[in-house]
Amino acid sequence: MKNKYKKHPCPYYMNMCPFWSNMYFDNQGLWEDYYEEYEGYEERDKDYGPEPFVINIEEATKKNKNFRTALWTGKHLQLTLMSIDVGEDIGLEIHPHLDQFIRIEEGQGIVKMGDRKDRLDFEAKVSDDFIIIIPAGKWHNLINTGKKPIKLYSIYAPPQHPWGTVHKTKADAEAAEHH
Repeated sequence: MKNKYKKHPCPYYMNMCPFWSNMYFDNQGLWEDYYEEYEGYEERDKDYGPEPFVINIEEATKKNKNFRTALWTGKHLQLTLMSIDVGEDIGLEIHPHLDQFIRIEEGQGIVKMGDRKDRLDFEAKVSDDFIIIIPAGKWHNLINTGKKPIKLYSIYAPPQHPWGTVHKTKADAEAAEHH
């Protein structure tokens, strides 16, 4: 007899957030009602690192409403989710000792980069399914020029933010950086 709970060879499924992992279980017909009941489930703000982790990243990114959420933080890498409101930006910044990867799942904007804060000589329009690679030591900013929030995920290597970081708004993120 087949075990309907073990259709996929993933030994780590139990550490997945129920809110985001519904796709994995919906295929098995297990969590359809659970998903509806817990649509506002706040556990999604949890940092799951450094444990093994599996998630539907597109779904998680699109459902994120926080400006920044550290979803997984390990020793050498960090995954964050971001939601940049219409007319807002990430903020001009530089990471001297880490590389950054960004993928936009939803929205559109302009990314600017350069070697100096006052000379951002690289500019590109970005939208759904675009990636942005930011080398260490480059000043950069991403500005939302669309009509809906930009939903993105970012990978920092090594990690940039403290384990468990959640900034509900850009103002929260700026305040945390000043401390």
